[in-house]
Amino acid sequence: MGTPARVAVLPVDSNELRIESVTLPDPGPTQVVVRQFASGICHSQLHQIHRPREQPVILGHESTGVVLEVGADVTHVRPGDTVLVTWVPRNASVAAAPPVRATLAVSDGEAQSENVFTWADHTLADQQYVVKVDPGIRTDVTAIIGCAIMTGAGAVINTAGVQPGESVAVFGVGGVGLSAVVGARVAGANPIIAVDLDDEKLEFARRFGATHGINASREDPIAAIHALTARDGEYTILQTPVSGVDYAFDCIGIKATMEQIVPACRTGHFGARDGGTAVLVGVPGTTVELNAIDVLLNEKHFIGSIGGSCAPDRDFPRFLEWQDNGDLDLDAMVTRRFTLDQINEATAALEAGRITGRAILEF
Repeated sequence: MGTPARVAVLPVDSNELRIESVTLPDPGPTQVVVRQFASGICHSQLHQIHRPREQPVILGHESTGVVLEVGADVTHVRPGDTVLVTWVPRNASVAAAPPVRATLAVSDGEAQSENVFTWADHTLADQQYVVKVDPGIRTDVTAIIGCAIMTGAGAVINTAGVQPGESVAVFGVGGVGLSAVVGARVAGANPIIAVDLDDEKLEFARRFGATHGINASREDPIAAIHALTARDGEYTILQTPVSGVDYAFDCIGIKATMEQIVPACRTGHFGARDGGTAVLVGVPGTTVELNAIDVLLNEKHFIGSIGGSCAPDRDFPRFLEWQDNGDLDLDAMVTRRFTLDQINEATAALEAGRITGRAILEF
């Protein structure tokens, strides 16, 4: 019979989304139909909107919902279960086959998703993107666990493995960056330095654990970070004092920040300890140039983190526990709410930098 749904569709020849009423097909063997409560609005969707395309696109990749139907081979969820939908396979280490990417017949062709689509009141997703959670969770603000929290906090606790007392800088404190700040605070990092171009966002980051804020529009963030992190009695191979953060996270992915995180990292203490680690978290839209001499002499590291190196089955319960015990204030982090019909208003606000924290769609 199929499931009626209202879906945001990005056409081939326009960057303005339209809302279309469609019928979702019955689920295939490994698919799940989910009625959604809320979806996050992620900056990476702006990259998709501005990217050339040859067919319509359906967007969104983090949500909360309830299962309506399941395919014949689905065993970990059943109708009535509360779930989080995400774009990372819930447990890739035991997956028998690649997940099925969602596609949908719309008025101007077959619309393609990148793994899942959640800018819709109902969605059809492969079982690997659907994570069962406690039915008592908040069904609005928890939507952002499926990308923002996972990507930012996961980069700190999984990719980098930050330890108590280690120093952290987070470049860009939107939803993902704030999640990285939370992860650093939970890990016991100190100091936790937020870097942004907006004083309001820097002050907001302090609510989540940032100990310092640097406005990169007014001062050199690299120099400011090194001034805050000098280490007495430690010297580089060139006999200069060691300084810089143990970990610098770029949660934006533009050329300027990607080229700032390596020099912001701690220089190596020659013969005693290698240098710091720069972690690319934001989706890059350009190439970068790195100072190879700095990397070599100071034994620094530049690594990537996709989806916070998360396994959702393992990590989502941890993030929900953080919310329950007060370590993660999702109510504070979600600062704007939109309806599906306001999707173009929401994406415009995000692109203009008018979203402090994270915005969600509510259905």
